[in-house]
Amino acid sequence: MVAVRRLPPDHQQDTPVCSGCRRRDRVIATLQQTIADLEAQLQHQRKHARRRTADLKAQLQKERDRAQRNSSNSSLPPSNNPPDAPKPTPKKPSGRKPGGQPGHPAYPRQRLPPERVTKVIPFIPETCSHCQAPLPAQLGPNDPEPTWHQVAELPEYIAQITEYQGHGRTCTCCSRLTYAKIPDDIRRSSVGPRLAAALAYLSGSPHVSRRGLVEIADTLFQAPMALGTVSNLEAEMTAALQAAYAQAQQAVRDAPVKNVDETGWKEAGKKRWLWLATTPRVACFLIHVGRDATGLLSLLGAIIKGIIISDRWRVYDRIRLRCRQICWAHLKRDFQKLVDLGGAGKKYGEAGLAVAAILFHWWALYRGGGTSRRTLQWELEPVRDAMRDWLEVSARCSSHKAATLCSNLLKLEPALWTFLYKKGVEPTNNHGERLTRSGVLWRKIAFGCHSERGCRFVERILTVVQTLRLQHRPVLDFLYRSLLAYRNGQTPPKLVSRG
Repeated sequence: MVAVRRLPPDHQQDTPVCSGCRRRDRVIATLQQTIADLEAQLQHQRKHARRRTADLKAQLQKERDRAQRNSSNSSLPPSNNPPDAPKPTPKKPSGRKPGGQPGHPAYPRQRLPPERVTKVIPFIPETCSHCQAPLPAQLGPNDPEPTWHQVAELPEYIAQITEYQGHGRTCTCCSRLTYAKIPDDIRRSSVGPRLAAALAYLSGSPHVSRRGLVEIADTLFQAPMALGTVSNLEAEMTAALQAAYAQAQQAVRDAPVKNVDETGWKEAGKKRWLWLATTPRVACFLIHVGRDATGLLSLLGAIIKGIIISDRWRVYDRIRLRCRQICWAHLKRDFQKLVDLGGAGKKYGEAGLAVAAILFHWWALYRGGGTSRRTLQWELEPVRDAMRDWLEVSARCSSHKAATLCSNLLKLEPALWTFLYKKGVEPTNNHGERLTRSGVLWRKIAFGCHSERGCRFVERILTVVQTLRLQHRPVLDFLYRSLLAYRNGQTPPKLVSRG
């Protein structure tokens, strides 16, 4: 190869470049491009690593928060507390003996009326305890009413079995055999309405399983029946309670104040939600596929009326603030969670617990008749103003949990204090939580339902049983009369009376 002398740049336009120089330039360009690609790849990996690190930190913090959850700072029941959860504060011994204390109200044994007494066995004195003179057997005008002691006992056979027979007769003229037909309304069921009502009550209140009902029918009632018979009785009771359920649902929809809550449910292993709306006298349950707005609207109707007492679940955000009351029992747990997490948000959690303590103190006085509503407002309105001020400050604090909670509470601030100005509104959703507990126990025992038909039975029997309890009415009698009316095509009894 002939060497070519390189000239200055201003003389290279017409000067040929050797092939070695061109090869070198291509290699340099390739290396420069490779370096650029590697730098870009490195930047991408660094960005990915930073994002992954942030995700892992967030996940680690989430697991730490979950590990710190217990019954005092979340909705976790005490039975599911982790081993390292703080132990409940033991009550100080009062020094009093166990049992009833002096001055407590007496609860004497209830004497059942004469119509409930099956048999009376009298004990009549024969001689005077003072002079041993014989005494008359008949009651005299100066004699007092007899003392009494009632003993309740079960009969040997609880279920009464009635056998209907269709006899056949042979005609003496034509020798044809004719049978008397047992009426269809009798053949329609092999279980009477009172026994069916008792089985429905055992399912809807103590939440006995279907196989458990079969065992009870055989062992306790001496009336053996198949598992399918119990299932068919549930379907029949579901239809019999249709009118009562509609009355309860309409009553809670029209109520000026109602508690609303929801909890998980299962239908054939699929996730469902058990909704509840309740007033002091009526409760209505609904099993729905979702925990979203469709479930809420299915329960309360397309147009939601009245004031809703609930937690801060986002589905309730569609309700106007002046028609809401946020549950302070839930807030107390949220504030306790900030205290347990520590850091910058601890002092705001402590401030929230202090507000809750003041609120519950004055509310207890008001409910017990120790103060008036005007005094309640006079005492709590300055607390409300002070709380609004520190919520604004804590919404900008360095603790993400505290800032998020306080920002949300600022948006909902009017709904924290509706109970101060609206009669019939309480600061907690405890009434709804207590009634929801019956559904939670049923779910834990039976793991939900296997069909939509089973879900309808759960809705209606829970609605009727809990409503009758709120009204202090006998449950078994209502179920019996409802089923009897359904079988005879008559008007069912009313669960909710108007006016």
